[in-house]
Amino acid sequence: MIFNQHYECMPRAELKNLQDERLKKMIAYVYERLPYYREKMDAAGIKPEDVKSLDDLPKLPYTVKQDLRDNYPYDTFAVPMDEIVRVHASSGTTGKFTVVGYTANDIDNWADLMARTLASAGASRNDIIQNAYGYGLFTGGLGMHYGAERLGATIIPISGGNTKRQITVMKDFGTTMVACTPSYALFLADTIEQQGLDPNKDLNIRYGIFGAEPWSEEMRQRLQDRLGIRASDVYGLSEIIGPGVGIECEEQKGLHIFEDFFLPEIIDPDTGEVLPEGEVGELVITTINKEGIPVIRYRTRDITSLNYEPCACGRTHVRMHRIMGRSDDMLIIRGVNVFPTQIESVLVQFTEVEPHYVLVVERINNLDTLEIWVEMSQSLFSDEVRKIEAVRNRITHDVQSLLGISAKIKLVEPRTIERSIGKAKRVIDNRNK
Repeated sequence: MIFNQHYECMPRAELKNLQDERLKKMIAYVYERLPYYREKMDAAGIKPEDVKSLDDLPKLPYTVKQDLRDNYPYDTFAVPMDEIVRVHASSGTTGKFTVVGYTANDIDNWADLMARTLASAGASRNDIIQNAYGYGLFTGGLGMHYGAERLGATIIPISGGNTKRQITVMKDFGTTMVACTPSYALFLADTIEQQGLDPNKDLNIRYGIFGAEPWSEEMRQRLQDRLGIRASDVYGLSEIIGPGVGIECEEQKGLHIFEDFFLPEIIDPDTGEVLPEGEVGELVITTINKEGIPVIRYRTRDITSLNYEPCACGRTHVRMHRIMGRSDDMLIIRGVNVFPTQIESVLVQFTEVEPHYVLVVERINNLDTLEIWVEMSQSLFSDEVRKIEAVRNRITHDVQSLLGISAKIKLVEPRTIERSIGKAKRVIDNRNK
């Protein structure tokens, strides 16, 4: 199903004309309203009138996450606060949020984009969608919710957790589509099997839409086999709009990026050079129809490639390859952004431990787990067991308070974590092994 035939299937020449016009208006808009963009453009010797088409996009300076942190919380907003109708936020490296604001038009457009997203994954107004993404500051829950309502489907706003209740609702309410992280979908599959249920006989689910964390083609196949569904990959970033930037169609040969709203580029992550079509590099996105917090050439740090060949589904928008990795050190664990520097900001507050640590990420029972190994000080190592346990409990509490997810703290003997002359290896990610 195609939700918005006009825009999703627009001929490429017509789409480019639309993009050119929206880009010119957007550059003038941010130059007038956002001092930090005006300073960047002035420093690069660029004026709004210098940008006449997509061909001029590489002239513009990049935006990085630090720009958003430097203008925390509201100086990234291009409209007064009385025009902002909703605020979402995601975690940052220092414990402060990356804050995003939406005008009424932004919310309306987001709902439309999410309706397109759900339709691409197979949903229609006849579906019952169980939304197991978290509601709150995280964009996933409400983004999916508004999209389902715009599509005309029935939405079950169950949020995450309480897996047995999820299965009960899925069975009793006749859920036909489930939306959550892929690792949680696998956990749901485990629980379904443990309860002796057959998804093909006892449940009505036919589709799944999974995102907010990296997942492989192998995991997709496992989900499809075990749940008897078609599993679709969804892509989005809070800084851009949330989920709804890109989605797989029924062909499952890349994620269509909705180019009437977002301009994608692929660059060399080291040099910033724009790469030719098909080359693998870092994804950069420019918003061209956003009012609250527009971003120009935002460096996502996600590694992928773009394919402009026509798709059999009829959509003309570019397809993005599944995200292959990241060019920075951010981890995504159970849908939450986790940076080693966040962990460090907690550990340095404890005199009983040394600033030598490693994050170990595993996938156990189909759920991501985080274990933090940290060296004890010599004095703590020589102390009583109850004091060591008390320190471990305090660190556990502080990490969970900061991240919003649990982590196991492993206190190790002094000088047992490998030292490095160069950049320290802070992360051991065993999820794809």
